[in-house]
Amino acid sequence: MLDWLRQLLPSRLRGPSPLVAQTLRLIRARYDAAVTNDENRRHWANADNMSANAANSPLVRRLLRNRSRYEVANNSYARGIVLTLANDVIGTGPRLQMLTDNAEANRFIEQEWMAWSKAVGLPEKLRTLRMARASDGEGFSILTSNPSLTTTVQLDVRLVEAEQVATPDLRGDLTNAIDGIEFDRYGNTVAYHVLRKHPGDTSGTLSIQYDRVPADSVIHYFRQDRAGQARGIPDITPALPLFAHLRRYTLAVITAAEIAALPGGVLYTDAPANGEADSVEPMDLIELERGMLMTMPGGWKMSQMEAQFPTTTYGEFKREILNEIARCLNMPFAISAGNSSGYNYASGRLDHQMYFKAIRVEQAHLEAVVLDRILAAWLTEAALIEGYLPNFDGDLRVQHTWFFDGHEHVDPLKESSAQALRLANHTTTYADEYARRGLDWETQLRQRAKELALMTELGLTTPGSIPDHSNEDSDAERDAPPPEED
Repeated sequence: MLDWLRQLLPSRLRGPSPLVAQTLRLIRARYDAAVTNDENRRHWANADNMSANAANSPLVRRLLRNRSRYEVANNSYARGIVLTLANDVIGTGPRLQMLTDNAEANRFIEQEWMAWSKAVGLPEKLRTLRMARASDGEGFSILTSNPSLTTTVQLDVRLVEAEQVATPDLRGDLTNAIDGIEFDRYGNTVAYHVLRKHPGDTSGTLSIQYDRVPADSVIHYFRQDRAGQARGIPDITPALPLFAHLRRYTLAVITAAEIAALPGGVLYTDAPANGEADSVEPMDLIELERGMLMTMPGGWKMSQMEAQFPTTTYGEFKREILNEIARCLNMPFAISAGNSSGYNYASGRLDHQMYFKAIRVEQAHLEAVVLDRILAAWLTEAALIEGYLPNFDGDLRVQHTWFFDGHEHVDPLKESSAQALRLANHTTTYADEYARRGLDWETQLRQRAKELALMTELGLTTPGSIPDHSNEDSDAERDAPPPEED
């Protein structure tokens, strides 16, 4: 009744609408970041409230892909950062360890998986997939069959670029689809639309055709930054303007140095307009010999161009901008620049620990999104081959773990002493210690047993006990500068 009576009143007496009232309440909160004034108006001009999929529209993603690919292809630092990231995350490739109670069957599956992984080039494809996420925003791979493989399991992983996952025709029946991806009413992915040819392929035809591939056969690898986000943007997106500034600044400094080094100059005269001076054609060029003296026309002098360039701040500028570029990838400056000259032992180790933690997070994401999916498809096809797999109890897909390459310690001697101490006081296990190096503890112990047996057979002595390094200087003492002499 009150709402009906309020509608009868004139608009000026009704009070503000709910939306206006809410806006006024937000303004009364007086957050400095919520205030728009002449100073910050241009800075926040591009801020919007679009959804994740609307902000990552096909046009926006295409521009970001093209520009990031251009920087990776032409900027040495961008190329090195992307390659380093892929090498650190994937390394020489993940290794499978089965955890069932049947040890012989575990070794059989691990050996067959490793042979299949080498046959299809899985490590190389995973590195390409990680590079695609950094420069393209996302990577796609299709699980298909390849009769040309020499392995028993003929599953193959075919990579496709992000442009090939798109819906070229506007179909009215696809109400719950976003740029090449179909979803059900619960938000689960149903199918992908994969173009048969790359849209940028010169051999393509005018008619764009695509295949509807079930979601079970497609692996979509990207980082979801917002709720409801269906497509990815390049990891180096925040750094794209900084890469451009770095290249422009470097070229400007080089150009200024070249101008300063070349014997270029201008002719000028102190004579008045009607004074006595030899005639010289305006804008004429005079060829100069390097390391030679020349005589100028009468009444004329030469002045060399002076190029001012910031030689003292160039290195500092590159360091700061590279540090900001690598921050969006959780990568320290020493790794992004390939230069640790300004680090001491403690600082370098601390930065690497933060970076390695980020790498472990990415590897866990890769296991869940990519590796487990590929292993499930491999085991499904292997189970269809009669007599190929041994008999198991339980689900093989959950009875496994993955190993990646370990990270070398900056001081192997101190790490080995700490490892021996952890094993002695039972605060760690051989499985954990070998896992730090990306190795299978069962494989390593079996190999060690073979070596010890052979050494005993040949009459060779075994290595002695580990030396005591408890009296060594600490890291802080070693990093500290030497004391000054009196």
